[in-house]
Amino acid sequence: MDIQKIKTLGDLKKAKYVSKSIKDELRDNLISKLKAGETVFKGIYGYVDTVIPNLERAILSRHSINLLGLRGQAKTKIARLMTQLLDEYIPIIKGSEVHDDPFTPISHFGKTELAEKGDKLEISWVNRAERYVEKLATPDVSIADLIGDVDPIKAANLKLNYSDERVIHFGMIPRANRCIFVINELPDLQARIQVALFNILQEGDIQIRGFQLRFPLDIQFVFTANPEDYTNRGSIITPLKDRIQSQIMTHYPKTIELAKEITNKESKLAEIQTQQILIPELLKDILEQISFEARTSEYIDEKSGVSARLSISAYEMLHSAAERRMLLNGEKKTIARISDLVNVIPAIIGKIEMVYEGEQEGAVNVSYALIRAAIRAEATKYFPELKDLKKSKNINSEAYQELMAWFSVNQLNLLNDLPEKEYQKSLSKVASLEKIIRSRFPTLPTNAQFLMMEFLLHAMAEYSYLNKDYLERSFQFGDLFSAMFKPETEN
Repeated sequence: MDIQKIKTLGDLKKAKYVSKSIKDELRDNLISKLKAGETVFKGIYGYVDTVIPNLERAILSRHSINLLGLRGQAKTKIARLMTQLLDEYIPIIKGSEVHDDPFTPISHFGKTELAEKGDKLEISWVNRAERYVEKLATPDVSIADLIGDVDPIKAANLKLNYSDERVIHFGMIPRANRCIFVINELPDLQARIQVALFNILQEGDIQIRGFQLRFPLDIQFVFTANPEDYTNRGSIITPLKDRIQSQIMTHYPKTIELAKEITNKESKLAEIQTQQILIPELLKDILEQISFEARTSEYIDEKSGVSARLSISAYEMLHSAAERRMLLNGEKKTIARISDLVNVIPAIIGKIEMVYEGEQEGAVNVSYALIRAAIRAEATKYFPELKDLKKSKNINSEAYQELMAWFSVNQLNLLNDLPEKEYQKSLSKVASLEKIIRSRFPTLPTNAQFLMMEFLLHAMAEYSYLNKDYLERSFQFGDLFSAMFKPETEN
């Protein structure tokens, strides 16, 4: 159908155009995609067997939807992707502020235009991208904002009674007729405003200042909310919850691999960062493990949740930390290091909401503790014997003893911004360290072996075989027992 040639209601009739409600539109297009085997919600990961099937069932059922989950679980992104299930274009009466259907207008303007012009009624076309309206619920949102209010100036100019619908200034919801309307953080909407949504959801009425107007709006409502016990700011009142036909629970990625995929797709990196900076899989795993550790930390409010944005921001910051070192040293390429992880702390702090004990510890200390916990968790995948090295019969046990013996009389100071050659030279000083890594990972490239050497030092410190001090510009590794008896002024 060539929409450029269809300019009037008569043209629409000749083209045999059939109007649909928005829920039928979503349903029919979803059915077509499912039959064709197409991926309906592209760019959404980890929900293939959980959230997406429930969402598709809700759309097939023509339900209004509430996406319930903690922060950073792609709720808004899902809602925005629903526009891909709309028809590419729909016709409206030209000049209508509520997207009147040319066949069945609902506004006084639309009805008058149709009665006066008939088949000569002019139409315009609206793209599906323009049929998405989003509103963040805040305590100051009013009924006038969402539904509308009487305009006294319009009433005076037109010499109309306040009960005449022509004096109404429509709010966001009537203007979103035939659109997807999303209210984010629904519990933050005041209870009296939530009450105003009852009739719209159930009967299609709108009520303004006691004047009730039969106004059969055609809207696909999507709400997002955190669990009700997440915050004391508010909750979804029971009668409104009863009118929202499907409530779908979202969740965080359940595996490190899935979390890495999300981070990789959502992070925004400069071209130089993707081409000249290598982030090994080990560091990617540790970054994701930081989020997993945060979600179970006693210092962080589990009801608040830890957004996937933590990993995304930390991943971007890790690239920048390595890039800065590369620029300072005049290098053309570089590889991220374990020591670079402390530089992502600014990306962590704003993503965690702490309980009282966490506030007492301080955001920086809690963030550093999460990094240490993530290193400890990942260490067992590569060096399982660290759990109990004394009882280990691994062929590397003797090398571990040599390593600890070396640190009993030596210290290693790893500066954060060392050039690559100096970094490798510093690690090579510890012969037994190199011995363990080369025997355990003989096929790793040279730069990856040095990264693994540094990782082992951090891991041994986390398992209390070595002492580790962070000195702002460097990490200092030494003997654990010597550090215990060292005067505080020397640390």
